[in-house]
Amino acid sequence: MSWFIQQGPLALFAGFVVMHALADFPLQGSYLARQKSRKLADSRSDWIIALSAHSVIHAGGVWLVSGSLAFAAAELILHSMIDMGKGAEKFGPAPDQILHLTCKLAYVIVLTRVL
Repeated sequence: MSWFIQQGPLALFAGFVVMHALADFPLQGSYLARQKSRKLADSRSDWIIALSAHSVIHAGGVWLVSGSLAFAAAELILHSMIDMGKGAEKFGPAPDQILHLTCKLAYVIVLTRVL
């Protein structure tokens, strides 16, 4: 069991939020930020690689905070899907962040069995 889970739901959510902020901003960089958008990517393979790399960074953060590879795998898939929607201009930056944080909240609920 991860330290964050042992500290309770609020600490777990805070850990997810901090890791998300690190992964989405300083760990992303301009190359991944540009190439993970299909419309801005230099090629299809650059888009797939950048989106995958960015999602793996996020999945790694979820794994570090939760201690769960299953939740890391869920994050890998969900983060990719959300970022594909944003990259296709289905929604903007605020809904993008809300969707990502909603995923983290769902992880907290399941991991701590709050409900």
